[in-house]
Amino acid sequence: MAQKVVTTYVDDLTGEEAAEITTHTVLVDGAGVEIDLTPDNHDKLMEALQPFLSAKGARRVRGSLQGGVAKGKRRSVGTASNSDTAQIRAWAKENGHEVNDRGRVPAPVREAYEKATR
Repeated sequence: MAQKVVTTYVDDLTGEEAAEITTHTVLVDGAGVEIDLTPDNHDKLMEALQPFLSAKGARRVRGSLQGGVAKGKRRSVGTASNSDTAQIRAWAKENGHEVNDRGRVPAPVREAYEKATR
């Protein structure tokens, strides 16, 4: 028996089907959502957030779930990649911080790593 699988990509905001849909992670105050958007709707989201992201007192946060917007397919800019996490764990162990071999690296450890490696 032959089987044909059809994948349909749908914009979560409009319900529009499109070939160019990417998944974006939006994080605010440590909570987030993943949303699939067309490039146009992603641009609208970024345009709406731009005044907040470029505010005078706004500070860029790396490797934290304290807020931000991530771009790209299934990869968050606001979170560290697996290799970053491995580097942070190694640094933490060398510098007397307690970290597990698996799971999330605690925010205070990430912050200490950021301060030490800037």
